[in-house]
Amino acid sequence: MDPTVFAAVLAAAVAHAGWNALAKRALDPVLGVTLIVVLAGVVALPFLPVVGLPAAASLPFVAASVALHFGYNLVLAEAYRTGGLGLVYPIARGAAPAIVALAGAVLFDEVPGAGGIAGVALIVAGVAAMSVRRPADLLHADRRAVGFALATAGFIASYTLVDGQGSRLSGNPHGYAVLLFVIDGLVTACFLAARRGLAPFRVAPRTLGPALFGAAMQLMGYWIVIWAMASAPIALVAALRETSVLFAAILAVVVLREPIAPFRLVAAGVILAGALLIRLG
Repeated sequence: MDPTVFAAVLAAAVAHAGWNALAKRALDPVLGVTLIVVLAGVVALPFLPVVGLPAAASLPFVAASVALHFGYNLVLAEAYRTGGLGLVYPIARGAAPAIVALAGAVLFDEVPGAGGIAGVALIVAGVAAMSVRRPADLLHADRRAVGFALATAGFIASYTLVDGQGSRLSGNPHGYAVLLFVIDGLVTACFLAARRGLAPFRVAPRTLGPALFGAAMQLMGYWIVIWAMASAPIALVAALRETSVLFAAILAVVVLREPIAPFRLVAAGVILAGALLIRLG
């Protein structure tokens, strides 16, 4: 992978870890994520006249991606109701790159080289191990929770593939990314207003700052991913993005002073090895 694209996607992974940490730590877990999506659309809006619109051929992909992102949010919420973070997150985030790699090979005849395939496999394994707080959680998993987690992985993989192809057809990946965020934010705001009225939009000043910062990181992180997928193999970008789990663990240890289990150190090494293979491959 080109070193510039590689470094940019790693930066996107850091941003992804950062806004998720804010949503979980500084905001209400459910409302916080929704609010960040809405505010990301607000932050993206001023960029639209600057970057311009994508080509008409990519607009159906924008619409499909908005629908998939909306479905992802609904399924993820249901997964967390039945399973919890320790079960859902490793399955959803770990399985998604594997699905992207397989579907990309079948649908788009996009098969990474041997090093790339090995890198994807190592990152998938490392993400699963890094995300699990207790390995026993996976051995005594609720079947409904596993089903919802796999459905979540399916949504992640689907919108990744859609956005990868959409960015390539757009002739303007920047315009594609910004338009996607604007529409996604608008749809989410309408849904939130229909479900809860205007109350969720009356944000306290102490909450607005973290939410806006999280929205900016979400916008930057996925904007980079969409730009990268326009030229780099989608499977490799998708897998490299999941190194966000590693950066989230680093934030937890350095900033929050949380202990890290020995098996997570091994998982971190596996993720780094996978990233290195993708870079060299």
